Amino acid sequence: MFHILVVDDDINTRKYIRAVLENENYIVYTAANGEEALQLMDKEYIDLVVLDIMMPKMDGYQFTETLRKSNNELPILMVSAKQMPKDRHRGFLVGTDDYITKPIDETEMLLRIKALLRRAKIASERKIVIDDVVLDYDSLTVSRQGTVQELPQKEFLLLYKLLSYPGKIFTRIQLMDEIWGTESETGWETVTVHIGRLRKRFEGWDEFQIESVRGLGYKAIRNA
Repeated sequence: MFHILVVDDDINTRKYIRAVLENENYIVYTAANGEEALQLMDKEYIDLVVLDIMMPKMDGYQFTETLRKSNNELPILMVSAKQMPKDRHRGFLVGTDDYITKPIDETEMLLRIKALLRRAKIASERKIVIDDVVLDYDSLTVSRQGTVQELPQKEFLLLYKLLSYPGKIFTRIQLMDEIWGTESETGWETVTVHIGRLRKRFEGWDEFQIESVRGLGYKAIRNA
């Protein structure tokens, strides 16, 4: 059971979000501002925070900044009526993980929460599990039904990145910058080469595929 903290100064919003989350079998706590939220977190284990921005005493920006300065990497989803790009930018700058605007789309909120919880689990365990397949970040290995393959570092990091965000399209430049670094003198064509090697290495594995998106880049599909 995941424990989610909803922080909003509007009691009706708190009740609404709580009802939506409890309907999905999450355990939900609520607080009316950042100060109350911090006090509650001293007593209860929390997996994720759904956070309003405009609140008395301690607003969402201040709450997020306080957590990040104490090296707390708890996933935070900001929910706000503020829709200007500068407001979203400020949220990401202080350390939020994701941002949606009011009025809340229930389905979108739930999908974003599930994605954040999945990424947090991957980050803490440093493993991706897809049915019988296990990617182990610390050993750079991919195992399946007793068979273990140790991959070259760049190949592993490329596969791990794609499978951490299934369905998300990454351009070759994005992958190049993240895996090889912005200072690398290697051309983006090397991404294509490494994708080809990964496809050949895992040919016939039904648990996942790497798909090309014409004119854009690549995405991973998880089938389990």
